[in-house]
This record gives sequence, structure tokens and C-alpha cells, in this order.
Amino acid sequence: MADELTQKTEGDGGVKKTPPTFRHLLGEKVGMTQVFDKDGALCGASIVKAGPCPVMRVKRPDGPDGYWAVQMAFGERKEKNVPKPLLGQFKAAGVKPSRFVREVRLAADPKVEAGQTVVLDGVFKAGDYVDVRGWSKGRGFAGVMKRHNFRGMPGSHGASDKERSPGSLASRRSLGRVLPGQRMAGRMGGDLICVHKAEVLKIDAGKNLVYLKSSVPGPAGGLVTLCETVKSKKFRTEKAKIAVRKDKMGNIIMMKKPTKAKPA
Repeated sequence: MADELTQKTEGDGGVKKTPPTFRHLLGEKVGMTQVFDKDGALCGASIVKAGPCPVMRVKRPDGPDGYWAVQMAFGERKEKNVPKPLLGQFKAAGVKPSRFVREVRLAADPKVEAGQTVVLDGVFKAGDYVDVRGWSKGRGFAGVMKRHNFRGMPGSHGASDKERSPGSLASRRSLGRVLPGQRMAGRMGGDLICVHKAEVLKIDAGKNLVYLKSSVPGPAGGLVTLCETVKSKKFRTEKAKIAVRKDKMGNIIMMKKPTKAKPA
């Protein structure tokens, strides 16, 4: 196990890799494109540049923090733009100043040590399902038509500037107030969004690119977090094909037992 924790490769310049059981990565959204899946169908794909993510610190329950967590860094940043307290953490961990620093909280010992690096190669593969977290685009103060998909009010029969208004808000005279939770105009976007069970279409380990068959929240260049899905189905499986033979009348004359589905 110790060899796995300190495994080094010549192609990575002697970088210590984290064990493959630690399946968490930081990345940034690149954009969207079209790729062909395994069945030959053309589908839209979101591109995420994930890793490498150096491990800055590992928090333990028996330490001052009191819980399991792994602190990772991602991206590049000039040293003059880094706050002094954060710059001291980078120097203590032996990591170059990074653009993002995030913490992943865990339930058990991740078998990860400070100084190791999480790389994309070996963590995910085509056919895996991952959960993607990111902050959605902020839309500012929006009206009810944009925020809640109201259809608006008619603009004829003497109506004046009421086409995009929400309409009636309060109840009858017996209540005489607006109930809490009423859909109204207000701040829209800028929320933490989690997309569950996004399928990995392709992995480009040389460029640290992941092609996902799903939408990814946030703008291009925004930070996203990738991890193994919390759903029960972790990877795509092939559907079992049943060979059925029929005569001219449509009656089944022979049927083979279906083969077991193989993991992708």
C-alpha cells in the first residue's frame, strides 16, 4: 500500500500520485463541443480541464480540525496577487501559488498525504458517472418572466406597461397580506448547482480534459468539482441482447439465454 501512495512515473516528472481510490478533482469549464459516443451517435459534450491538483493539507479527526478532509489547489496565480496568509500556506506545503484552493470533506481516511498530486489519468475513465458541482451564472435582479417563466399579461384593451408585470400578489381582505414564498422578482443565479450522474464520454489524459455528456454549471473558466457519483449506479453497463428467432408466422422457434452485461 505504501508503494501505491508514493507511486512515481517518468512521464509525470517524478510526481507523487494519490491512490486511485481518491476520486475527487478540481477543474475549470472550457466550453462545449460535439463528439461521437460508443454507439456512434453524435451528442453534445461539455469539456472540463481537470487537474493536476496538488494536495496542500490533510485534516484528521484526531487533529485540531476534528474531521477528515483533503485540501487541494488548482490553477496558476501570480505570487504578488496572493494574500500573505494564503501565501504562507502555499510555502509550507511546497506548492506554487494557485488560483483556487478548495477542501473536500470525507467520511473516512482517504489514504492521501500532503505533497501528493491528484491527476486525471487513472481516476476516471470513459463510461463512468460523476457528479459535477459549480456556481451558476449570476443574472442580477430579474423579473418574474425571466426568473419564474411567467407568461405575462395581455397588452391590449387599454393595458399600459403591464405586459411583464406579475399580476395579483395579495390574498383576500380576510388575509390582506402577501404570503411567504410568493414568486416575485428578485436576485437570480449565482447558486451552487450539482449535476448528478454525468456520463464521461472521453478522457484526454495528455491535456487533462474530460468530455461529459451533460451540461456543466457556470461560465467558461469557472471552477467546477468532479467526484464519483453518489448514486447507486457508478458506471454505464451494456444492455443484454436476447437472440430471438421467429418463423414466417411470427412464432418464436428458438431463444438463447441472454448474456450477462459487461461493465463499460
